[in-house]
Amino acid sequence: MLAIQFDRFGGPEVLRPVEVAAPVAGPGEVLVTVEAAGVNFADTHQVDGSYLAADALPYVPGSEVVGRTPDGRRVLARVSHGYAEQVTAKVSGLVQIPEDLGAAQALALMMQGLTAWHLLRSAARVRPGESVVVHSAAGGVGSLAVQLAREFGAGRVLAQVSTPAKERLVLDLGADAVITYPLAEKADVVLDAVGGDLFDRALDSLASFGRLVTYGNAARSGFTPVDPARLGRLNASVTGFWLRPALAAPGAVEGPLKELFGLLAEGRLRPVTGGSYPLAEARRAHEDLLARRTTGKVVLTP
Repeated sequence: MLAIQFDRFGGPEVLRPVEVAAPVAGPGEVLVTVEAAGVNFADTHQVDGSYLAADALPYVPGSEVVGRTPDGRRVLARVSHGYAEQVTAKVSGLVQIPEDLGAAQALALMMQGLTAWHLLRSAARVRPGESVVVHSAAGGVGSLAVQLAREFGAGRVLAQVSTPAKERLVLDLGADAVITYPLAEKADVVLDAVGGDLFDRALDSLASFGRLVTYGNAARSGFTPVDPARLGRLNASVTGFWLRPALAAPGAVEGPLKELFGLLAEGRLRPVTGGSYPLAEARRAHEDLLARRTTGKVVLTP
């Protein structure tokens, strides 16, 4: 079968289509024929070595798919090695989805939807009436976080984006305004996946008892060390978040996914679907993602 593999760390150029043996389902697993595989920013960190050790190579990235089981069910699943025509998935983790639900919409609710949900609920613990700033608000996580912040009772939802087209998108999704730093008013919560200079400016823009949640380093630059005395002067906190260990907690997947799919069914949550690329063009998908040419959920289709 066709899969996307890399045998050395680097940028998108290390991704290449290869023919590999189809996987075999083990106990408690099922073979899934892939309809679409989700592309996440975390995948780019696997490729550049931020998430993997060299002894894992060669490696097929990808953590989520929509596909069909041998008995014909259409399912959404968290997996390993998802950039492929077939994958194995745990039977206990399958989510059956309707035939008329777009694959990209369903995939948006898996890793990115769960990230947005846990950023607001588990990490930031947003309270009704608080102001929330979302960096990279037109991206897969950001576009959902903008909408969920409103659903969870935020008083004002503010968005940081990089282009006028993305500005129009986030305002249409319900953001109250698009921001640049310094902020006109201090923020209670900031969700930051960028790092670098944006992290520093956001930290200085927190209100008293504000929370800056850092969950990525898209800038690929070093963070300024955070001095506890600085946090004391700001009367603020910095919280780190990584989805993988968060999902290991009891109830961290089923409950949030049920809520996300419920909001989708009620028309209160609109996943933004971005580019769809042939599986063999995974390199181009990563290039566009890193260059911030994409919005919303990006998928690969075998």
